Amino acid sequence: MGKTSKDKRDIYYRMAKEQGWRARSAFKLLQLDERFGLFSGVQRAVDLCAAPGSWSQVLSRELQPLEDGKPPQIVAIDLQAMAPLDHVTQIQGDITKKSTAEGVIQHFDGERADLVVCDGAPDVTGLHDMDEYIQAQLLLAALNIATHVLRSGGTFVAKIFRGKDVSLLYAQLRTFFTEVTCAKPLSSRNSSIEAFVVCQNYQPPEDYVPTMMNPLLDYPYTDEENVLVGSNRVIVPFVACGDLGGFDSDMTYPIRETYTSLQPTQAPIRPAYQTAIEMRRRNELRDPRQP
Repeated sequence: MGKTSKDKRDIYYRMAKEQGWRARSAFKLLQLDERFGLFSGVQRAVDLCAAPGSWSQVLSRELQPLEDGKPPQIVAIDLQAMAPLDHVTQIQGDITKKSTAEGVIQHFDGERADLVVCDGAPDVTGLHDMDEYIQAQLLLAALNIATHVLRSGGTFVAKIFRGKDVSLLYAQLRTFFTEVTCAKPLSSRNSSIEAFVVCQNYQPPEDYVPTMMNPLLDYPYTDEENVLVGSNRVIVPFVACGDLGGFDSDMTYPIRETYTSLQPTQAPIRPAYQTAIEMRRRNELRDPRQP
């Protein structure tokens, strides 16, 4: 029998404590890397909305040193301060400010990042439409600063809440990346609408100029090659990644040939009036009002 969401959460929570991770969300990034090879060839990385720092921890441990033997360059950005990490430079700032993007580029000595990740999420209200909207705006803000600091061909990973209006987000991401995939790490609770968009091969439009001043993606494209045209341009593949021994909540599985169906130990309760209803339908029940 598969694990429940609570069981899975508790297991990864204990594993995170045992392995020294600041939060169990570290396993989400590790499983995404296992599926997509996010860290291959990455020397410069940016972690947006980084606190408490579990994803920055993963980057500091998993990224390879630079060609000259120096540690990889990692920048963590968040509005609130967090405990320091080895080989991670922290910027306490707003990801919607141009000065924050300039600070990242300055730390990279004028170079651009190979990888930008964002595990940020709002404090959920329980109103799904509201939560999905706020998360979408946060994702777009992360994408906006990523266009300032990400090199051509780079990778962008961010949390997304899958909802009925998510196709527009997919279309916007496809404007900047040739490959966009929606992935669900198995360390993420089955009952959660949380997933992650893995956007690879950053290729912005030729006339795109990154700016914090104008609304994101406000471009009047009308040509036939525009990625916003055509339904197959916005259909994004979905994959589950992580431990292959687990079950994907978004799939169904065939029943084994040796499976034997068993009768329930307790049959459903039959209401006392059900027999009377059936007899009345067959005109077998006398109306007490009749003589």
